[in-house]
Amino acid sequence: MAMRGGGATMLSWYLQVAAVSLLAMATGLEAQLRVGFYDNSCPAAEIIVQQEVSKAVSANPGLAAGLVRLHFHDCFVRVSSANPPFLLDISISCMREWLDGCDASVLIDSTKGNQAEKDAGPNTSLRGFEVVDRIKARVEQACFGVVSCADILAFAARDSVALTGGNAYQVPAGRRDGSGFFKGVMNNRGLLSSDQALLGDKNTAVQVVAYANDASTFQSDFAAAMVKMGAVGVLTGSSGKVRANCRVA
Repeated sequence: MAMRGGGATMLSWYLQVAAVSLLAMATGLEAQLRVGFYDNSCPAAEIIVQQEVSKAVSANPGLAAGLVRLHFHDCFVRVSSANPPFLLDISISCMREWLDGCDASVLIDSTKGNQAEKDAGPNTSLRGFEVVDRIKARVEQACFGVVSCADILAFAARDSVALTGGNAYQVPAGRRDGSGFFKGVMNNRGLLSSDQALLGDKNTAVQVVAYANDASTFQSDFAAAMVKMGAVGVLTGSSGKVRANCRVA
């Protein structure tokens, strides 16, 4: 992805994505996902996602970053009441307390008496929900009850990266959707306060500068990190469900 315009934001996301991905691997969070998951059950799924993302980004280029951010926040935005330190210093032993998982929970609307994840402080600026709605509507017409909202988010983020000059990458699929409301809206805290800490630590600051000066390495590492992030805390098989409406639990 070209390091211009929103490049600094993408770089910040990459470093956070990479850190959480490594933690997830270290704790044995293994996803039962595979590339081509819908080849037989819904072969049009990824084509539909690419078409809708392409139309949306053509009309509003800023939606590309918005869809990547939507996937990012879905996978890990929750912070526990323990108020852990900034991302790179979080111990493996406490990771499960604050990881949420890529289960499309960020798409669910609030209901009376239940605040959804999207209405938590760190998420109120998210955008791209209407793009996901359009994708889901078309996918449901093509293959009712087959493709999860969580996989749609992962595909949309992948296509957004490719459409804005980043490296194309394959997305292992097979995620299931979560059915519950966000339980981590504690004092409206989120992980994105860690952005500035990346430059405050001498080790991560070196990586920030290195990526800023080498766009090709950044692009390939970003793509690899997105795949790893997309496997964080997923529901697969008999766990979770496929929501017909991404906004309704």
